Amino acid sequence: MSPAPFPYKLVATDLDGTLLRGDDTISERTRAALVAATAAGAAHIIVTGRAVPWTRHVLDDLGYQGIAVCGQGAQVYDAGTHRLLTSVTLDRQLAGLALSKMEAEIGPLALAASRDGVDGEVLIGPGYRMQEGLPAVYLDDPATVWAAPLNKLYIQHPELDDDTLVKAARQTVGSLVDIVMAGPGIVEILPLGLTKATGLSLAARRLGVKAAETIAFGDMPNDIPMFGWAAHGVAMANAHAELKAVADEVTTSNEEDGIAVVLERLLGAA
Repeated sequence: MSPAPFPYKLVATDLDGTLLRGDDTISERTRAALVAATAAGAAHIIVTGRAVPWTRHVLDDLGYQGIAVCGQGAQVYDAGTHRLLTSVTLDRQLAGLALSKMEAEIGPLALAASRDGVDGEVLIGPGYRMQEGLPAVYLDDPATVWAAPLNKLYIQHPELDDDTLVKAARQTVGSLVDIVMAGPGIVEILPLGLTKATGLSLAARRLGVKAAETIAFGDMPNDIPMFGWAAHGVAMANAHAELKAVADEVTTSNEEDGIAVVLERLLGAA
């Protein structure tokens, strides 16, 4: 008996902590599973919090020619032609107001910012703890952050952990901007209402695919809206508890080919 057809037309995968292993590589097993899912008729879309400049090299390494959703849904990017199809920017005046209100409530914050565009730089202000290996421009004068259009801001607090910072920020400025946790040490200020689901729905529409035909994989609270949009949400074993709480299933970790485990089962190869 031949296996049942692959039940989804779209496979949406987060990048860090999900598709990528800790060394920023993708296992051959996971690559093969995604190729098999594509051969079975499903499109693969990467949906990441990283803006395009921090995503492009990963997509090129994959040989990825399709559409990617970057910048927490702000950017829909055509990897094959290296161009932006859509881009949403953060209102800098509103973001500055939100930042002032937060600092008045919880004290000074370290700041970084992602500039808009395919080649947009990430600007790092004094005191911001940056992940090694990613390109960035370090600033002596934080005011330089506001000089050009931005996709988002990154904030860190010298004492509060990520969960506490997100909670405090949402309580203070949740009516002005969105606050999301995208990874360890990565708390972001976004345009109000912008989520990964926003960008994924735009990308899916371009492909003629519906939410009911989509399976999504992720590991952090910023993936919650994507899980709410997709028909089936799969959290990695290493996922944040908030995401696991809303997932339809939990697979093995990103280090243990969690995406491949699920896709192989669906393909009838497991």
